[in-house]
Amino acid sequence: MKTSVDVKWTGNMSFETELFGHKLVMDAGPENGGENKGVRPKPLMLTALAGCTGMDVVSILKKMKVEVDDLNIVVEASMTDEHPKYYDKMHVIYRFKGKNLPMDKLERAVNLSEEKYCGVSALYKIAIPVTTEIQVVE
Repeated sequence: MKTSVDVKWTGNMSFETELFGHKLVMDAGPENGGENKGVRPKPLMLTALAGCTGMDVVSILKKMKVEVDDLNIVVEASMTDEHPKYYDKMHVIYRFKGKNLPMDKLERAVNLSEEKYCGVSALYKIAIPVTTEIQVVE
């Protein structure tokens, strides 16, 4: 399967694209010559990871008949100091909210996402360490 995106330069440091009918604008901050019109590209990598694994985990838990009141996924990453600057490690924190959530099923859903289903996670793990943490809040 082949996928492509068409990203258009809209002046200065700003670029935009449309993904499945949704407009996405990327820009640099003023400190880097931009006008802060949109998101920065590198943090989108973290967002992609959280969204990919989150969709998997929610789907898997539904199949397991585990009802979660809320799920928040935080991706923390450290970046190299030298150019080209890139993330050299990531840590994914899954924060589940709910009553009497079965930890074994939460762990199973997260593991299935990370080891079998999430293509973003699979790609990142080839290049850098990605660690995981599960938190439950009642």
